[in-house]
Amino acid sequence: MAAWLEELVGEERLLLPGHSACAGCVPAINIRHVLGGLAAAAPAAKTVLVIPASCWTIIAGIWPVNAFKVAVHLTPFASAAAEASAIKAALRLRGLGDTTNVVVWGGDGSTCDIGFSGVSAAAERNEDIIYVLNDNEAYMNTGVQKSGATPEGAWTTTTPAGSPRAGQKKDIARIMAAHRIPYVATLALGSVPMLRDFRAKVTRAAELRGFRFLHILGACPPGWRYPTAQSTEISRLAVESRYFPLFACDDGKWRITFRPKHEVPVREFLETQGRFSHLSAEEIDSIQAHVDARWNLLAGLESQAEMPVPTL
Repeated sequence: MAAWLEELVGEERLLLPGHSACAGCVPAINIRHVLGGLAAAAPAAKTVLVIPASCWTIIAGIWPVNAFKVAVHLTPFASAAAEASAIKAALRLRGLGDTTNVVVWGGDGSTCDIGFSGVSAAAERNEDIIYVLNDNEAYMNTGVQKSGATPEGAWTTTTPAGSPRAGQKKDIARIMAAHRIPYVATLALGSVPMLRDFRAKVTRAAELRGFRFLHILGACPPGWRYPTAQSTEISRLAVESRYFPLFACDDGKWRITFRPKHEVPVREFLETQGRFSHLSAEEIDSIQAHVDARWNLLAGLESQAEMPVPTL
């Protein structure tokens, strides 16, 4: 086993066993590596998690129970970015601002929809926080309703198979990059190279100051309608089909960080999930065309000159 993998196996788990996440919950793996990556990047630093209404307000537990070995603040849907900004300001006043990571762990509903104005405002102010979007592409905790991050053609309880999601999901990573914040990146887990990419991006976020935005794909077995044992495989297919491309915008410079060696058609990703089982061949071809267009757009951004962003 590679030395870096041995280190990951032996690192302290900051999400404790026995929590109430669903079987096969990819975000449970993702948050482990976010917290572990931050702790590894700055061992002396503490982390405060701010969690808006979501599955994770349930998983975290109700005081005095806590599924995490870090401080957790639970917030309403719309206020996570504002609360994280206030916590960071309070820590600065106490002389702890440089030794504490304030991290929002928000879902796509609270980030792309209900709380978007607060997220945008915090980014515009370049608040010194790390904002993590746990993107499971619907309002999963309240019954799989459509969000701004729900992909085209997807079944949800508010976009049934007879009238599925029309239009493409909100391009939240590019929207956040348009705020000219120091760092934006997409992350996913599904293979060892993807894990290396994931941890490198968490480390990079920990090195920087200002508003950092990590957009993480969080496959959801009940909401996406697939067997729990297939979570890792589905995450891998999302990246290898370029449905969820991995890239970063670091100080204004765009870079595709993972180019699949064995690229697969998006059909292979879609066919793993019941939420897409109603799609026709023509509809899948349309989604493929949009996937290809987005990849070409990212390749074009990668070739552009750097546009530096202001620092704190």
